[in-house]
Amino acid sequence: QVQVVESGGGLVQVGGSLRLSCKLSGSTFRGNGAGWYRQTSRNQRELVVYSSTGGAVNYADSVKGRFTISRDNEGNTVYLQMNNLKPEDTAVYYCKAVIIRLGRRPSDYWGQGTQVTVSS
Repeated sequence: QVQVVESGGGLVQVGGSLRLSCKLSGSTFRGNGAGWYRQTSRNQRELVVYSSTGGAVNYADSVKGRFTISRDNEGNTVYLQMNNLKPEDTAVYYCKAVIIRLGRRPSDYWGQGTQVTVSS
């Protein structure tokens, strides 16, 4: 059973940093896609960054130069380093694992989300 669990959210002041973690069990991020998304009460869930199986990384314009996605060597965890945080970064952050299996369509697995609040 594939499970995705995020952690690392919290309250931080403007200009501060946080590192979110996304731990995957029941599968591996190796050879699979990983992404971070965020959602506020007013907006739809939006892409923050996506790292594809081919190595391409796509950042939302609003976070370019401030956020960085990375993977651990074991392939079990993906991180989102967030620097120079702004009030508009306040949201629930979700991790998505895209698992590719031979002969089948890719499957999306979402975590439960972790709250990030940036205070001014």
